[in-house]
Amino acid sequence: MRELTRRDFLKASGAGVSGAILAGLLRPDVLNALQQLTPLRKRRGEIITICPYDASGCGFIVDVQDGKVVNIEGDPDHPINEGGGCSKGQSIRELASYNPQRLNNVLYRAPNGADWEEKSWDWTIDRIARRVKDTRDTSFIASNSGGTVVSRTEAIANLGGSALDNEGCYALAKFARSLGVVYLEHHARI
Repeated sequence: MRELTRRDFLKASGAGVSGAILAGLLRPDVLNALQQLTPLRKRRGEIITICPYDASGCGFIVDVQDGKVVNIEGDPDHPINEGGGCSKGQSIRELASYNPQRLNNVLYRAPNGADWEEKSWDWTIDRIARRVKDTRDTSFIASNSGGTVVSRTEAIANLGGSALDNEGCYALAKFARSLGVVYLEHHARI
């Protein structure tokens, strides 16, 4: 039999004391007391949300203070992203209306113009709608050369992007198809 050295005695003693401490800490009443002392959540208001981009469904924790977003981080308890987050998800904060760098008005530069003008949203939407309608009317193909009804326009294309959420992409695709758009594409495939 091997002689017990001082080093072996210290190892065994450390393991025994650690085991006793852990056994004592694992009691439910001790765990509850420790959780009250060190809360897992921050003192600010936290809101758990799902990222609106690219249909991955990643979870984020949004910290709110005085009604403003102060931090966004991946939710470590979320089964999809497990605390990670792509640059689009991390940029959710930039969408806030109080962001001083966010444009709230439309900037328009006339054809062959050099200066930008601020325009209202009503003016902008009416102008876009008029241009889409005029382009569709002048380029609409009711039937092909064989007489088959095709009801399409080849002068308008739709390029989607991952900055749109699922519902926005669905509505945009339905709208484009109702106009007869056949060039319906997404930037991820280009």
